[in-house]
Amino acid sequence: MERVAVIDADLIGRRKHRFPNLACMKLSGYHKGRGDDVALKTDYEGLDGFDRVYVSKVFTDTEVPEGVLGMGNVSYGGTGFFYDRAPSLPEEVEHCMPDYHLYDGWVQGRLDAGAKRSDFQFYLDYSIGFLTRGCFRKCAFCVNRNYDRVCMHSPLEEFLDPERRKVCLLDDNFLGHPRWKEMLDALKRTGKPFQFRQGLDERLLDDGKCRELFSSRYDGNYTFAFDDVGDAGLIERKLILVRKHTDVRLRFYCFCGFDRADAWDGDFWADDVFGLLKRVEILMKYKCLPYVMRYGRYRESPFRGMYVTIARWANQPGLFYKKSLREFGEMNGRQSACFKYLEDFERRFPEAAYFYDLKFGEMGADGMGTGGKSGEVV
Repeated sequence: MERVAVIDADLIGRRKHRFPNLACMKLSGYHKGRGDDVALKTDYEGLDGFDRVYVSKVFTDTEVPEGVLGMGNVSYGGTGFFYDRAPSLPEEVEHCMPDYHLYDGWVQGRLDAGAKRSDFQFYLDYSIGFLTRGCFRKCAFCVNRNYDRVCMHSPLEEFLDPERRKVCLLDDNFLGHPRWKEMLDALKRTGKPFQFRQGLDERLLDDGKCRELFSSRYDGNYTFAFDDVGDAGLIERKLILVRKHTDVRLRFYCFCGFDRADAWDGDFWADDVFGLLKRVEILMKYKCLPYVMRYGRYRESPFRGMYVTIARWANQPGLFYKKSLREFGEMNGRQSACFKYLEDFERRFPEAAYFYDLKFGEMGADGMGTGGKSGEVV
């Protein structure tokens, strides 16, 4: 029997991280199945007392102390270390049942300290896994850019815990696989609410997919992606299609701050902010929620504060429903940083005023907001 330590580096290094590391749970499940003694380590002390130490991270900016990765008993992996070149787990580990109890002690400690149970729902209530892997879109910013198709990965039974109430899928582009309906039917037969945490590709929707998807026992908001304002026409046509099938609230990841032309100049940064505002306008029109996701290089932008301000407004549904972007800035006070960011940007680009005054509850069927004229991307 070996002594095995499993380290979720994001759990240690990110203050608000609240999602279990699937690779860590699979490694734990595999070693416990062999009879090994497995411990979740929540620090980097005493690692030389273990026969094996696994360190995994998802986020590239999570720090791991110098010297840990060079220890002879340490193995490490994950997109946080290797991004799109992350090595796969060995097949016997990849396809074993995750150890859903790996985090039990840590979670209980947080609950005993007064934390809310709802903050740990993915540790306590969900079966987690991939039915498919990969994507054919080859987006330059994406960790899946080396794939050229969507592949079957695991049967549902491989990671489904009958004792857990819900299912969380991490698939990269589920609707891009030709057997999507067969897999969706299997999910429906469980009777458990399920969600696709990474979002779904709305560009692939048709009447058949809409009927099947929107008749599901879905968990939370249906989530899609609207990453490029260049897709605006297609996304809007798909939203019109969706609204023939359902009036439920949809959420869209809105990626920004990435220059596909690799120029990173002043024109790009201004266009990118307007492109983000245009996407928000379209989503408002069809009663959808944006969720702004920023590429790390947004910090280099002369309009860095605009990215922060738009995200703070759009990513809080309670505020987004009730207040325009201008009202959000005013709510923070005229001396606040966010008000000054908005004021400075509008002074430089007066056409921004149209977008500032759009309000979720006041968008008409024709997409006209309170500003009274259409918002063009500059």
